[in-house]
Amino acid sequence: MPAPDGQLFEEFIAARRPALLRTAFLLTGHAEDAEDLVQITLIKVVPKWGRIKDNPEAYVRKVLAREATTRWRTRRWRETPVERLPDREAARADLTSSLTVRDALLRLPPRQRAVIVLRYYDDLTERETAAMLGISIGTVKSQTSDALARLRTLIPDLAPADGSSVAGFRG
Repeated sequence: MPAPDGQLFEEFIAARRPALLRTAFLLTGHAEDAEDLVQITLIKVVPKWGRIKDNPEAYVRKVLAREATTRWRTRRWRETPVERLPDREAARADLTSSLTVRDALLRLPPRQRAVIVLRYYDDLTERETAAMLGISIGTVKSQTSDALARLRTLIPDLAPADGSSVAGFRG
């Protein structure tokens, strides 16, 4: 990569890294995984930088979202070690009070989670979200609808009394 392109790449990373980390955190649910996801994304973007340097945001976010799904597919069967096994009764009683939006997002399927994060946290349009994920606008709409319905069941106190939408989410 020539020096001027390298400088542009470094400037892009300096400017956009916090936003990419936020998106990655919402997609993975863990700070360490978010760091890894952003790093892998940037590594995959470097060879394409010469072609995308004028408007890299959409391509970088597309790689980020797709890589998150790929990582989820390869890691979903991995066990997570814990220091102490939770008490099942206490865990059930505690589940309702400790369920947050982040926890609820992690319970969504990867594509629904990606659609919600891109649409409502990154404030992308349906068209931009569809392009980023490589799916149709209709799929974005149906995935959004299904995800919001699921969030309403996971976090009932976020749904307004009239049931129109999840508080904090347009839709």
